[in-house]
Amino acid sequence: MDEVLKRQDSGELKRRLKARDLVGFGVGIIIGTGIFTLAGVEAKSHAGPSVTLSFVLGAVVAGMAALCYAELASSVPTAGSAYTYAFATLGETFAWIIGWDLLLEFALGAAVVSRGWSGYLANLMGLSPEWFGEDAKVNIGAVAIIAVLTVIAVIGIKESARVTNLLVLVKVAVCVLILAVGVFYIRGENLTPFIPAAQPPTETAGALHQPIVQAALGLEQSVYGIAGMVTAAAVVFFAYTGFEALANLGEETVNPKRDLRVGILGALGVCALLYIGVSLVLTGMVPFAEIDTGAPLADAFDRVGQHWVGALISLGAVTGLTSVMMVELVTIGRIGYAMGRDGLLPKKFGTAHPRWGTPHRMTIAGAVLIAVLAALVPISELADMVSIGALSAMIIVALAVPALRKRRPDLDRPFTVPFSPYLPIVAALACFYLMLNLDVMTWLRFAAWLVLGLLIYVFYGRKHSRFAKDGLSSTDRPS
Repeated sequence: MDEVLKRQDSGELKRRLKARDLVGFGVGIIIGTGIFTLAGVEAKSHAGPSVTLSFVLGAVVAGMAALCYAELASSVPTAGSAYTYAFATLGETFAWIIGWDLLLEFALGAAVVSRGWSGYLANLMGLSPEWFGEDAKVNIGAVAIIAVLTVIAVIGIKESARVTNLLVLVKVAVCVLILAVGVFYIRGENLTPFIPAAQPPTETAGALHQPIVQAALGLEQSVYGIAGMVTAAAVVFFAYTGFEALANLGEETVNPKRDLRVGILGALGVCALLYIGVSLVLTGMVPFAEIDTGAPLADAFDRVGQHWVGALISLGAVTGLTSVMMVELVTIGRIGYAMGRDGLLPKKFGTAHPRWGTPHRMTIAGAVLIAVLAALVPISELADMVSIGALSAMIIVALAVPALRKRRPDLDRPFTVPFSPYLPIVAALACFYLMLNLDVMTWLRFAAWLVLGLLIYVFYGRKHSRFAKDGLSSTDRPS
């Protein structure tokens, strides 16, 4: 571990953030496609009105995982992603797995957001559904916004706290507007039954699109019911994954032991309330089977004649989702840069542009992958993959907490998970249970991604890592 920490910058970050700053920052990152698009998609596809319960379940699991994430982040005296401190605490192999998972999570996350952005732009400006939104065979709008933001990410952009807070206010204001106006258009019959009876899917998609827990138990394919609500929870877990950024701010927090816990749980709590309220309004305004999956909220208000609200929602979604995509692109560039710097990816990905000082090669490579996915793959399939990547990374992080306490009890831990090892174990089991409710095809795609990653690690990364070049054996590498 000490070998890894020596390569980190020795300068200290200033502790300026308080709990309220973390809550505001977290709300700004977490609120995005989950509230503007995914609530409608999952209500229509799996849960009906009970999608609100899906958001509750997702928030509980995310909260437990976030506490584990915060302890690991605060245990290592360096800023950075989960990959960076996993390298220092768990060793090279686990760091690679988490880094590879994070690349999957953020790349697919950006693709999901770009498709949601395209749908709301089409609603706002009356653009052709052949090129924008979920009905487009090739989503040109999603590709175009990724291309524009990639240029900005490569050239470099300085975001001030004032701009970030403004975006947070815009997102929250739009959510409040939805609740304030939409509550008057809720119809009780649309919410009854709140948990629709389980039924066979309207279109037989084959065994590969059945939740793996149903396939393993030999159950017939079904949607809605309790199983559908849990499946939706597994998918909308993606909506909460922005909390990872908060867990990496331990160095800059005035009182990490208190403020990290308050900040993370506070941000998740605020977002969960907004998700629950908005999804309840949406499913109360529109029969869940008729929800538009491209721009569900804007379409709902258009249906009741409140076109001005729909326009403001579309404007708020376009503005808010743009900032989320920027964060995703910047994060991919930095994770790939760290992995390239360590030799686990080709060294060219671990270099910065001589003029702009950004990881331009990794950012562009990630953007190309994102653009291809955003152009061709529906939101529902992308969101499933984001969730399984995030959930698998959370399992590793949760189990790492008690393991690291046993291995390195001497570490300074500004923040500690309460009730360890029990809470981390419960968090890992809860994440795994949600993973089991994703379909077989998602698991197969995820397995293929992991196999590809392990092949790259075995045949390239392990031989080219900085520790291999330093002559460290497998037993001498950090762990």
